[in-house]
Amino acid sequence: MAVAVRRPQRADARRNFDALLVAAREAFAENGTDASLEDIARRAGVGIGTLYRNFPTRQDLFEAVYVDEIDQLGQVAIAVSELPPWEALTAWINQFVSYAATKRAVIEALNRESEMFKSCRAAMYEAGEPLFQRAQQAGEVRGDASFDDLLRMVSGLTSGSFVDNIQRDRVIGFALAGIKA
Repeated sequence: MAVAVRRPQRADARRNFDALLVAAREAFAENGTDASLEDIARRAGVGIGTLYRNFPTRQDLFEAVYVDEIDQLGQVAIAVSELPPWEALTAWINQFVSYAATKRAVIEALNRESEMFKSCRAAMYEAGEPLFQRAQQAGEVRGDASFDDLLRMVSGLTSGSFVDNIQRDRVIGFALAGIKA
C-alpha cells in the first residue's frame, strides 16, 4: 500500500511544490504548527500565491508534509533492500528518525482517525517490517523483539530533545545495540 503526495506534472511547478515541502518540513520542525506560511513560501523561494495554489489550507500542507515523509520511508526501504540485513534496517531506522521529528512537529494537526493517517501507518509498516524480519531471520536482531517494539522505542527516544544531532544519533545507536542479537 504505497502512499504518495500528488505532485504537479510540469517540471517548474513540481520544483516549487517540492521546495515548499522541504521548507514546510524545516519550518514545522523549528516552530511547530504555528510556523508562518509566509516564511515557508519565502524559504521555498516562491510567492505566497504559489503556496496557496498547491496547498489551499494549512491542513493540506500538514498532510502533504506527513505523507511525503512516509513516501520517503518507502523509497529508502527499496533503496536499502539489497544491503546486508542489519545495515538495511539501520539505514531505514535513520530515515525513520527524520520522519519522527516531522511527525512530532505536525502530529497535533493531523486527524489520527483519518484514512490518510491509517494508510500512512500501514505504508510505513509495509516499508520497514520486511527489513526488520530479514534482519531477524539472519540472526542480526533479537528473536524476542518485534518491529512494533523497535518503532515504539525509537519514537519514544525521538520525542525528547537532544543537545544536537550527534547526541541523538549516539542515543539511537545505544537503542539499536539493545535489539541486536
